[in-house]
Amino acid sequence: MSQFVEAQNRIVIAVSTALNGNGNVLRDTRIVVSGSKIVAIDPKASPINYDLRGLTVTPGWIDAHVHITSSFGPDGQNTGMGAGTPEAAYRTAANAYATLLAGFTTIQSMDGVVALRDAAAHGGLPAPRIVSIVEPLVGRGEQTGTPEEVRAFVRKQRDSGADFVKIYASGGMRQTSQTIPQADLDAACDEARKLGLRTLVHANYDAVHGAIAAGCTQIEHGLGALDADLHAMAEKGIYFDPQAGQLIQNYLDNRMRYAGTPFFPKTAQEFEPMKELLPIAYEVIQRARKIPRLKIVFGTDALAGMHGRNAEDLINRVVDGSIAPMDALVSATSLAAESVRMSEQIGALAPGLEADIIALDGDPLKDITAVRRVIFVMKGGVVYKNQARSVLQQ
Repeated sequence: MSQFVEAQNRIVIAVSTALNGNGNVLRDTRIVVSGSKIVAIDPKASPINYDLRGLTVTPGWIDAHVHITSSFGPDGQNTGMGAGTPEAAYRTAANAYATLLAGFTTIQSMDGVVALRDAAAHGGLPAPRIVSIVEPLVGRGEQTGTPEEVRAFVRKQRDSGADFVKIYASGGMRQTSQTIPQADLDAACDEARKLGLRTLVHANYDAVHGAIAAGCTQIEHGLGALDADLHAMAEKGIYFDPQAGQLIQNYLDNRMRYAGTPFFPKTAQEFEPMKELLPIAYEVIQRARKIPRLKIVFGTDALAGMHGRNAEDLINRVVDGSIAPMDALVSATSLAAESVRMSEQIGALAPGLEADIIALDGDPLKDITAVRRVIFVMKGGVVYKNQARSVLQQ
């Protein structure tokens, strides 16, 4: 028998405080679930199946930027992303499960995990709902290809089942130059737009300007973004997905495990200068939050060492990025849902949407560290975690 509580025909959840995902607070009500969806918000609904009163209920969170295949191998060292061995597949499934139990019911993967996406959707695998690329477009200067070749690459992604296109337009966090010719970036974003695909562009410093000019859908990271860039993103409706320090701190905390692996410094000592990037990351978010109409979504860039700890970056946004707790939570619910074009399915507590419901021990509006204490997780009407009182006698 499955250890998970399968979706029932009708479930009633009692709540005293619920953040609805759109910036509003619901008080003393009940959420009615049928199958995979919320069908009513009714304070008189009964009988009650789950009593979440005394907790803070929210929609399941959405992490708009993860590398779900990134893991530490049997020797404890970073194994990178996308390995094709059975053992790597098991680690990826474990990463997904840990992320789900941490309250993230939807993730957007920058690794091509179409098979995992489909297994989570149709095969009963306990994992978040997954939105995935097939393969990324990596800027390699003039070797990236001609604009027509880039357009063909984008069409191939669509035909292969990609939900969006990931474009690497710059290098690491310390590199300031754009690594893809502007004509190629323009072609990629234009072709994707014609096909109805979103484009997420890894862009720092110079590449931020290029991504804005190309009319991409979303800019990832954005270190070195100027105020003019942030205003331009807001005016063009480009989503901004910065990180608030967890990624950098993870590298510092796990430097011994990353050192000497592909694309990383050879020694642990060489990671020390990364500390200088922390205030830069905080400063970008502190400026971004002041830009009217700028859509700042929540994405962690979760790598090995971060899966299941994604909520730490929510804390960082509030503590170090000076974002209001409610705004930080909305960035991981309704706004993130909008960014992945799934607002009609997820991101809020409302009739007709998927029953992605989590509960926290504490009030994150008063103490943002409550996001660490997820004690109830329902995704699509199925309960995967329940440390609360299960059934309330009427």
